[in-house]
Parts: sequence; structure tokens; C-alpha cells
Amino acid sequence: MNLEISPACRTALEHWLTHLKALQDASENTLIAYGSDVTDFLGFMSAHFGGPQGLGALENITTGDMRAWMAAARSEGISARSLARRLSSVKTFYRWLAERQGFEPTAVLSARAPKFQNKLPRPLPQQAAKAVLDTVALQSTTPWVAARDVAVVTLLYGCGLRISEALSLRRADVPLSGTLRITGKGGKERIVPVLPAARAAVDHYLSLYPFALDPESALFRGVRGGALGPGAIQKAMAQTRAQLGLPASATPHALRHSFATHLLEAGGDLRSIQELLGHASLSTTQAYTAVDATRLMDVYNKTHPKA
Repeated sequence: MNLEISPACRTALEHWLTHLKALQDASENTLIAYGSDVTDFLGFMSAHFGGPQGLGALENITTGDMRAWMAAARSEGISARSLARRLSSVKTFYRWLAERQGFEPTAVLSARAPKFQNKLPRPLPQQAAKAVLDTVALQSTTPWVAARDVAVVTLLYGCGLRISEALSLRRADVPLSGTLRITGKGGKERIVPVLPAARAAVDHYLSLYPFALDPESALFRGVRGGALGPGAIQKAMAQTRAQLGLPASATPHALRHSFATHLLEAGGDLRSIQELLGHASLSTTQAYTAVDATRLMDVYNKTHPKA
């Protein structure tokens, strides 16, 4: 929505984003998403009220105003999931603004997000995951590039890393030891075990990489010499799944899902898997592993001290 926003509202938005970055260490992608969501909301309210409004108008938003905004978004084809995310961004902004300006934000905070069904992640079967590791090297005729792709996907499946976490590794992190300290979402650190296969894959990649790397340089490099971006791995995975006849859900992130699910199938407990994945909530891990109630009860009955 490309509508004019009052200088006071735009300044408040900028101050809030600065606050998030400074005090909550929000990532750049998070800040961009928050900024876009709240800008859309403020732009709508400008039109809704007949022109750019100051902070006073925001302080007097009613339940009806919130319903009008949500209805307009839905009429534009915004999905229930996306609208729920936008509403969450707006509420977070309003909590901060209300504390700063000293007004009551109940009308905004009481707005209910539309219901939507969470999409469970779709892990690969164990044999398919192994086939990916064996096949991804065939997607490049350049030996070091092929070895690089194998190393990255082995870290995703063997250590449960997010692709951003694997690509954030530095040359100084190698040779890998038996464990790896990873900084995940929100700056949360965790320790993950490193399988011998993952260490061997990374060492093989480095043995073939034709250029010198500074200790603080990104470990994984693109063909043009810069730090490797996720697009190259996503492309290699797309080619691999086409070759293997796997569904479109077989993405790099699906390997992380597979890591968690296969650990659970082998008898791992949810709490330990939660720590390995770096999830703040155990319920997130349950969804991540895509297990059914029967499997959860089986784990419970085997591990609970009172079972």
C-alpha cells in the first residue's frame, strides 16, 4: 500500500525499529518484515481517516477501525496466515507506542487474528535423505563445487542446522571438532554434535577449494568468489529432487526437519531434540518432527519416570 504517512507516525516507526535492533537484537529480515507490516497498517489508517494523521489518531483507533483494516486486507487476497503475522507486528508496535505515549492500546491488542491451519513440515524418509546426500554432488561438474554442496547438505541433515547457520560458518571454525557452537535465531547459542561424516565432507570440500581463505572469511564460497548464498544450495536441491523424483517439499530446510524426525524415530527424546534444534518452545519441536499422538505417547511412556 503506497499511501502517505504522517511524519510523526513515520518517526515513531523508525524509533521502534531502532529499539528492536538495539535492545532485542532483531535480525535484518525481521526488521524489514516488521517495517513493511506496520507501514501497510499506517498507510491504511491514513486512507481510512481521510489523510495522514498524527499519533493522536493512532491512540484513538477503535475495534471497528481494526476490523476495517483486516477486512480490507482479506479483500485484497491476503491469506489468513499473512494477516495474522501482520497483526502480530502491529500489536508489537502498539505495545511499545502505548508505553512511550501513555495511552491505552486495548482496541488494537484485543483484535483477534484469523484462524488458519498450521502446515506441518514434511521431512524426507530416511532412504530419501540418504539419496539426497549421495546425489547432490552430481549437480555440478566442478569438483570443489560438488564437494561444497555435499558439505552443506550434510551439515543440514547431520547436525540439524538452518541453512543460514551452515552458511555463517567461518574458515576459522575448521577443522570441526566433535561439537559446534551455533548462534541461531535471536542470538540464542546452542551446542550441536558433529558427525564424522559431516567433518569429512567439510574437510573434503576445503581440500578441493582452489583459493586461500582468511580465517574470518565465510567457509563456503560461491563460484564467483564471494560468500555462498542460500540460492545455490536451493538450486542444487531442486535439481537433486527432480533427479530422484522427490516432491517439491524436499528443500534444504526439509533436511533439518528430517534430522529431528529421524532422531525421534530412533528413540531420541523431544527435550534433547529441542536443544539440538535451538527451539525456544517444545511445542515447536513437536510440530517440526511431524509426529502423531501415538508416537508422542510412546516416547512419554518410555521416558517419564512415573510411567
